[in-house]
Amino acid sequence: LAGTVPEEERCTVERADGSLTYALFLQRFAFSRPVILRGVTDNSAFRSLCTREKLLAAFGARPVRLSTANTYSYRKVDVPFQEYVEQLLKPQDPARLGSDTLYFFGDNNFTEWGHLFQQYVIPPFRIPGTSPAYSFGIAGSGSGVPFHWHGPGYSEVIFGRKRWFLYPPDQTPHFHPNETTLAWLHHTYPRLPQAQRPLECTLRPGEVLYFPHRWWHATLNLDTSVFISTFLG
Repeated sequence: LAGTVPEEERCTVERADGSLTYALFLQRFAFSRPVILRGVTDNSAFRSLCTREKLLAAFGARPVRLSTANTYSYRKVDVPFQEYVEQLLKPQDPARLGSDTLYFFGDNNFTEWGHLFQQYVIPPFRIPGTSPAYSFGIAGSGSGVPFHWHGPGYSEVIFGRKRWFLYPPDQTPHFHPNETTLAWLHHTYPRLPQAQRPLECTLRPGEVLYFPHRWWHATLNLDTSVFISTFLG
């Protein structure tokens, strides 16, 4: 379901294709800046398993753990996956705080969801000394997670579009941890001087964003979206 949130006027995150070598990835991006990768993996088989019908058939009765859509995501709620999809998977209410909004973006039971994740093709570029961990999510248009940071990782859109906002570690963004990304985009973003704007871009299916360690980032689903992140811990 298409949302009413626009894409950015101009993508300011560098892009690379399947010609990018591992040596060049380490030299130019791994420790210094984000990059959007396209054509480095083929996840058409994984995408075919992530339709609404197939996910409900495979996992409908199983519980999923929802987190609040604020910076710290402390509160957790367990509901059957079918209940989440049929009752809670809605566009973001602009008047609702992130701390009062439930969001499915991780905390998956890896025993029950393991056979699905086994079909996912992880991007080939690894950070030395790290191992991958997956976070699978489904969310409504206008939803997202406000600014936060953690270790390096990848995020791929399977269905829908996801808009990203990124700041380097030494440039802390101005935001309230319980405000949604949608509210931040409407209230704070328009007042930012050009020099204080984040790097930003909208990911489409088949595109993978890499973000380095400690980079601030916020996400905003422009449509009802299915996505998967690979954290390199």
